[in-house]
Amino acid sequence: MSDQVTLAVSEALETLLVAHNHRGMRGVGATLERGYLLRAAQMIRGCTGRAYILTGFPVAGTFETDGPAGAMALYQLLVQRGAQPTILSDRSIADALSADFHCIGLATGTRSEIAGAVSLLYQQAPPDLVISIERPGAATDGHCYNMAGDDISADCSSAEPYLELATCPTIAVGDGGNELGMGKAQAALAALNIRAAISDCDELIVADVSNWAIYALHAFVKWLDNKPHTPALDIQQALAYLVALGAVDGVTGLPTPTEDGFPATAGPYLLEKANTILTRTAAA
Repeated sequence: MSDQVTLAVSEALETLLVAHNHRGMRGVGATLERGYLLRAAQMIRGCTGRAYILTGFPVAGTFETDGPAGAMALYQLLVQRGAQPTILSDRSIADALSADFHCIGLATGTRSEIAGAVSLLYQQAPPDLVISIERPGAATDGHCYNMAGDDISADCSSAEPYLELATCPTIAVGDGGNELGMGKAQAALAALNIRAAISDCDELIVADVSNWAIYALHAFVKWLDNKPHTPALDIQQALAYLVALGAVDGVTGLPTPTEDGFPATAGPYLLEKANTILTRTAAA
């Protein structure tokens, strides 16, 4: 495929990801240089070594399904491509996922958080890529907030150092403006009624639901590799797996295999539409 075609596909997927626009992400995405999904896909395709995946958003005394499901899908994609991914999250989430994924629990306390990031990024295991998916990001006052404006800093370790200190490419995914890396679109976030995050990244991907960005990215990478649907994502199974571990829907707070209050069919439908875009392009 030509560069022009792949860019057009990226733009079509980027538009699809903010079709609902219930949190103003369409306007935020419009301020980014188009083709950000393609550039992120190329970063993933270029990762042959270690990759750190930051995720986990606290809600209702536990964690939400949005974020970890995308992290799991990306983890599996990276493994298939020969990379060595690790999921970084709060210790409770890391412990919950550790039976099936290589995970590291984030340190707590400002000095420990910075020291932990420096040790991992520069000494123990320097990565080729750092990706954040629906991870709380600090506002200008250094605190993390949810969409209702509640301070959730006590419930989550700071992950800022992993983006700020990384010497490798960084990708961030968000759907509300209060997530790690969303500072790349800081001017656009000023129009939203949120306590916006200020941390930056190399490539920012916005979506109506953060997981959906990863589903589309997963399909896009497979398409660029000329290996579509091998293997296909089982979104509902992944969400059910997380609920069994204690996760809840981030909007309703209920232990259901859903994402941000959308019906259970919404994620699979989004992926189906993304695959339709890719299939039609391949056939053209």
